[in-house]
Amino acid sequence: MSATTFRHDDRTFLLRVIQPALVGMIDGTVSTLAPIFAAAISSSSHTALVVGIATALGAGVSMGLSEALSDTGEETGRGSAVVRGAITGAATTLGGVFHSLPFVIHDVHTALVVAGIVVAIELFAIAWVRYRFLKVSLRSSLGMVTFGGAIVVLIGVLVGSS
Repeated sequence: MSATTFRHDDRTFLLRVIQPALVGMIDGTVSTLAPIFAAAISSSSHTALVVGIATALGAGVSMGLSEALSDTGEETGRGSAVVRGAITGAATTLGGVFHSLPFVIHDVHTALVVAGIVVAIELFAIAWVRYRFLKVSLRSSLGMVTFGGAIVVLIGVLVGSS
């Protein structure tokens, strides 16, 4: 296999798998934070769990459809719309579900701390994928994803406290 072919295969993998998964993981992780944290602060751990799971599943369907319907892949070379949609939807769902699961813990304060740790791990994973595949500085990527996550958590806290 020539070096040119290998680079083409890497680019194809980036466009058809990594990019849709990264979009989904970022959306699932960040967009679900506000409703989950708002529900936890204003109600209970159980409510936060239910809201988190519902939000993650709904966001997964929405993002999967958005990705699949936004680009057939024919003009851009990004591959099958259905496959990209499935990857994006699954990654979105996983991104939202992981930090919802700590709310099985009955004590909401403990659940919030554990969820915060899970979110930190998720944000690091996103930054690492951006570093590994998009050649973005790990420090810069961590800063950007943490800043975005912090804004959304703040929105959830403010709405949940109102």
